[in-house]
Amino acid sequence: MEERRKHQRTEVNRPGYVSSGGSVMSCMVRNVSPEGAAIDVENPAFVPQYFRLVMANDGSVYPCRIAWIQKNRIGLTFVDVT
Repeated sequence: MEERRKHQRTEVNRPGYVSSGGSVMSCMVRNVSPEGAAIDVENPAFVPQYFRLVMANDGSVYPCRIAWIQKNRIGLTFVDVT
């Protein structure tokens, strides 16, 4: 498979949260880059197209959208909120 990412992703394997409209769901952040991330969730059907990814360790917040879904893993693209 051809690599299409502009930036290398860094493996992190840290807990995080999917936050949208007042609801919060736990996730595991598997990797991250300046433009996106990959997370694992229990049920991708409950994850909205646009949401905020909150890192549990430091509270960093990343507005993002779903780029792809494969089983329980979701690829994210960070979006610029202005």
